[in-house]
Amino acid sequence: MQSILHELDRRREQARAGGGEKRVAAQHAKGKLTARERIELLLDEGSFEEFDMFVEHRCADFGMQ
Repeated sequence: MQSILHELDRRREQARAGGGEKRVAAQHAKGKLTARERIELLLDEGSFEEFDMFVEHRCADFGMQ
């Protein structure tokens, strides 16, 4: 059970990373915030619960894989 919980925590951190440090830094360099950062600014602390954090697209049209 501990290994499953550890894997879940790892996946949550990966999802919260928002594409990795390079992508977050690129957003910040453009003067923009990430989607999660914008949500944190808009809503009261602790009032937002993200669902489907692990969803990934399955579209392969137009080279989107």
